[in-house]
Amino acid sequence: MTPPDEPVTDTVEIAAATPDRPQPYAELGMKEEEYRRVREILGRRPTSAELAIYSVMWSEHCSYKSSKVHLRQFGEKAPETDALLVGMGENAGVVDIGRGWAVTFKVESHNHPSYVEPYQGAATGVGGIVRDIMSMGARPVAVMDSLRFGPADAPDTQRVLPGVVAGIGGYGNSLGLPNIGGETVFDPCYAQNPLVNALCVGVMRHEDIKRAVAPGPGNRVILFGAGTGPDGIGGASVLASATFDEESQAKRPSVQVGDPFMEKLLIECCQELFREDLVVGIQDLGAAGVSCATTELAAAGTGGMHIELDSVPLRDATLRPEEILMSESQERMMAVVEPAKVDRFLEICAKWEIPATVIGAVTDTGRLVMTWRGEKIVDIPPGTAADEGPVYHRPYEPPADLAALQSDTPGRLTRPTTADELRRTVLWLAGSPNLASKTWVTSQYDRYVLGNTVLAMPEDAGVLRVDDESGLGIALSLDGNGRYTRLDPYSGAQLALSEAYRNVAATGARPLAVTNCLNFGSPEDPGVMWQFARAVEGLADACRYLGTPVTGGNVSFYNQTGTTPINPTPVVGVLGVHDDVRRRVGIAFSSEGATLALLGQTREEFGGSEWAHVVYGHLGGLPPKVDLPAEVALASVLVAAAREGLLAAAHDLSDGGLSQALVESCLRGGLGAQITLPGDPFVSLFSESVARAVVAVRPGSEGRLAALCEAAGVPVTQLGVTGGDALHISARGADGQPQELFSIPLAELRETHEHIVPSYAND
Repeated sequence: MTPPDEPVTDTVEIAAATPDRPQPYAELGMKEEEYRRVREILGRRPTSAELAIYSVMWSEHCSYKSSKVHLRQFGEKAPETDALLVGMGENAGVVDIGRGWAVTFKVESHNHPSYVEPYQGAATGVGGIVRDIMSMGARPVAVMDSLRFGPADAPDTQRVLPGVVAGIGGYGNSLGLPNIGGETVFDPCYAQNPLVNALCVGVMRHEDIKRAVAPGPGNRVILFGAGTGPDGIGGASVLASATFDEESQAKRPSVQVGDPFMEKLLIECCQELFREDLVVGIQDLGAAGVSCATTELAAAGTGGMHIELDSVPLRDATLRPEEILMSESQERMMAVVEPAKVDRFLEICAKWEIPATVIGAVTDTGRLVMTWRGEKIVDIPPGTAADEGPVYHRPYEPPADLAALQSDTPGRLTRPTTADELRRTVLWLAGSPNLASKTWVTSQYDRYVLGNTVLAMPEDAGVLRVDDESGLGIALSLDGNGRYTRLDPYSGAQLALSEAYRNVAATGARPLAVTNCLNFGSPEDPGVMWQFARAVEGLADACRYLGTPVTGGNVSFYNQTGTTPINPTPVVGVLGVHDDVRRRVGIAFSSEGATLALLGQTREEFGGSEWAHVVYGHLGGLPPKVDLPAEVALASVLVAAAREGLLAAAHDLSDGGLSQALVESCLRGGLGAQITLPGDPFVSLFSESVARAVVAVRPGSEGRLAALCEAAGVPVTQLGVTGGDALHISARGADGQPQELFSIPLAELRETHEHIVPSYAND
């Protein structure tokens, strides 16, 4: 008997009999026309539980309702490749890397939760992306992150930054997963709206790939992992699908709370379940929780499912059905299991101390039916929630200030001309928040746990060994530049891709596939929507040219505070393959007397540059010109040179130009260099032209490298040699002879480079 103080459950029968009962659809983030469409689908008003399902499944975060019309380009323009085993539409994409090995990787955002509650927001972002990888049948082997905050010295940054870093480190370290790379960026546009993008990569054999499907009527539906609680209720629709404002602190209950030790057990439990072939289909519970797992599994399977919702194990017995459906409590998975294998499935879960409960069964009715205490509270076609959400063709047009922004070129800025001014600029950039050492951040992450990390930050890309016998491995880089994309969204997205592509190639790996996390403001703003449309088009076009298909990713809208959006920030991850990681190339200048050469062409390009940003706080003009053919040519040289053992070091040129690359390579190896600049000192040092790398050539290999460059059409410029305990910079005088401009002892460079970030974080 229902206790007198408990509200009567809103059943399907009651919903049919009370069509005019008011429902809080607007409070759940649904528009009136969306609510009307739900009523049309069902032929009645939805029950409270059904409304909960549709509200989270049709949220911007889950349904991609404003972005899917543009995202289709990633499939329509996808390059033909035999490497793609699982493409977009699954929890994560899967690619073939050879020798029977497959790799799955994906990046997603946890931006708003990380502002509201930095530690848990970031920690559960890691936990969620790890479960995506688990659900593909893979063992997670590493994580990465791309972080963006407001000004480094702002009080709010000092609140958010330490918590985010501690959350990422605390969760990833507890799982025993190395964090092998990423980026940490500061810019005023991210004040009160940090970006926390987390990537995970996993490995498996080809035959071990799993899918999020629920086939076979009679197969059992098992929920296993942590109990369901009130944390994270409505997180997908409340935090990620609406404009962010000063009231967001009141949304703290929408942030999930993570338990990495439970997730570690869940990883090992899943691996054993997979080895014994006990799983027909599997789905992690992330955004939209039980709502998402049941609707997506059912829609992708035989088409029907019956769930006894009161069988869901709860951490709070007072939760109502709609709260259970909307909860995003962490460390939960849902599996479809044949009846004969249920006992063994539960036995393995018990071995790993993982709670597991049969909560329903697959049917062939084409309906998702849920009961609560014997009464039917959900009866819907699952595909209407999972696959048939609203599709918006949002109006878009260039932002009103774009023309003025592009016309305000950095050419009006005063440039350093004297030796002292150039020296100060090198140090200024090396010690600026974006270019300074991030050791304070990365030292809180375990980079070498599991023993397969070959390269990790501050290298150009993280490199992992996959196969011990052959040395087969992978390289991963995660890059983005919001300033470039603000100036030109089409080019900005391509520049993010080309940098990640170049970083992977610099280690000697062949770029293979792409994932992305697209961080933008409100899609209801035509200017933002134009930025998004152009960025997606640019990224799709570049992926087609480079032969690197998009395997999956994430869209994060509503990244703005009030009416001010962040700079559009597509973050692009590129996966590359090493035939033998023993031939990888790092960035460190560590051997005396190696010839230094610049590969690629330098142009006078300073729009959106670190120099303009750091010295003047200026943003204007156009970003560096995209040159995809040059990127392909450079990558071919770097990969071939690594394979042949020609290089002692290689470092791509990007933010801060040649100046910053030299600083980082000298400090990484503890060895100085004598450099003669090939042209105008300012342009040579600080231009951010693309498709460039500085390489240290092994003695005797100069001729072979020159031949590779000539065959590929890559310009080569001799810069100097490694050696000593200082960075010496010279320029050619009127007589053509080198004349030293300045030198900076490595000790001074190191003090400048390593001081700034911890000083802000510890204030």
